[in-house]
Amino acid sequence: MGRTVYVNGEFLDESEARISIFDRGFLFADGVYEVSSILRGGLVDNDAHLRRLGRSLRELSMPAPASAAEINAIQRELVSRNRVEEGALYLQVTRGAADREFSYPRDTKPSLVMFTQARSLVDSPAAAKGISVVTLPDIRWKRRDIKTIGLLPASMAKEAAMAQGADDAWMVEDDCISEGSSNNAYIVSPDGEILTRHLGSEILAGITRAAILRLSRETGIPVIERPFTVEEARHANEAFATSATTFVYPVVRIDGRSIGDGTPGPVTKRLRALYIEMALEQVGSAGSGSNP
Repeated sequence: MGRTVYVNGEFLDESEARISIFDRGFLFADGVYEVSSILRGGLVDNDAHLRRLGRSLRELSMPAPASAAEINAIQRELVSRNRVEEGALYLQVTRGAADREFSYPRDTKPSLVMFTQARSLVDSPAAAKGISVVTLPDIRWKRRDIKTIGLLPASMAKEAAMAQGADDAWMVEDDCISEGSSNNAYIVSPDGEILTRHLGSEILAGITRAAILRLSRETGIPVIERPFTVEEARHANEAFATSATTFVYPVVRIDGRSIGDGTPGPVTKRLRALYIEMALEQVGSAGSGSNP
């Protein structure tokens, strides 16, 4: 027996899970997704993830497969069945199965798929030593604010970065960094200010991003939301990336050039510690596997 997964109303062993070959997620990448981190058996910031899921669905005129409360209940049951204490829960909604036509079908039932992945999030070697990134042209579509399953350009960027001996790619458009292959991007300026691109169609409104900016402001770290250039990044005091499953990752090299002294900086380390503290308090106060 493998993991238990959820597919369209059923909890199944992963070996038994099936999706139609006519599912529009398979044929057109006509779907959206969310990834929530799991700590101590609870889901971190899950309310915010489900609100963003709702927005993505509305932007694509895609009906929801269930209410947020129903989805949350399924998530909690899946975490419990797989006994995941630390890791991630992946959730995907597609427009459903229909004969292949480019126009949206009007009578399909959306597909809902979920699975868990057990992994270490808090004690991460990459977070301890930092990661390296290379800058690459941003070839993605113009609606990056929608969290769609059309991730081939991001996958290509990640592969290109690894081929160059780096850990990840930061995307560049008009000489400014938009975001990473699967994360939001930040630098700490020589003046001690955190710079990150403002929200818009160019980047995803990261759930971890929102928490990190809130923690920064609450602790007196100035934040400026504006585009920053590749040159600014190369001369920054620090750089870091955030996502649901990495929390805060120090970026210590950009295009082969060390950032600061080439080790995780104090602002980055502080924000990672604050975020983990916040997340553990959240799941602790909600009870194992039952946070809203």
